[in-house]
Amino acid sequence: MEPSLAGTTHVLFDFFGTLVSYSPSRTEQGYQRSHELLAAAGCAVDYRTFLERLEGTFEDFDRRTLDSLREFSMDEACEELLRELLPRGFDAGLVERLRDAYLTEWSTAVIHLPGVAAMLAELAERFTLVLVTNTHHAGLIHEHLQAMDAARHFTTVVTSVEHGKRKPSSCIFARALRLAGGTPETSLYVGDSYAADYVGATRAGLRCLLIDPERRHDVPETDRLAHVLDVRTRLLRREEPCASQS
Repeated sequence: MEPSLAGTTHVLFDFFGTLVSYSPSRTEQGYQRSHELLAAAGCAVDYRTFLERLEGTFEDFDRRTLDSLREFSMDEACEELLRELLPRGFDAGLVERLRDAYLTEWSTAVIHLPGVAAMLAELAERFTLVLVTNTHHAGLIHEHLQAMDAARHFTTVVTSVEHGKRKPSSCIFARALRLAGGTPETSLYVGDSYAADYVGATRAGLRCLLIDPERRHDVPETDRLAHVLDVRTRLLRREEPCASQS
């Protein structure tokens, strides 16, 4: 372990862009199933208009919560979209069905990175692992962690939608540490977003390693990673084989 990371007891990870690759787009994945669900409920707009209204709904929520960092849920976004597209009303179950259909289609662009589960298993033997991630639906995170066989390695999972605030709010990092029994001084955060992860974590008093292979951000080289799997190298001392005794 490098000297600056000596004494680390807790390792906190971001999820999207860190433990998995994904597309941040809210429309390019293709949402035919979601559109068909709305059409069956009486929505008359075509597929292109549906995508435009969908993107507009998310953008409205983004603007409204930009300063407060309040996290909005997928249920809120779906309910608002349905009110716009089905002004005559809709049954309560349609919000949940639309949410689940949308998230299933959005997740087609989420790729589980090879080697991540094995790395987490190894780190969990030495450190307390915590997941701190922004998301509009907590169930999505837990489903992916189970599919990756990674859920068992995390002592605590803190999602922005359950906490109420999203990164870079310092309070979400503080809550994760309280739940996991850690302190900022002995904790490390690993993420891929400069604003949400690096700035958020360092303002909360944590050391942060930023996944930034293209060196797009002005951070110390000691805080930069080329790939998430490099965390293992940084945290675990490699034992050199002993020379054979004659």
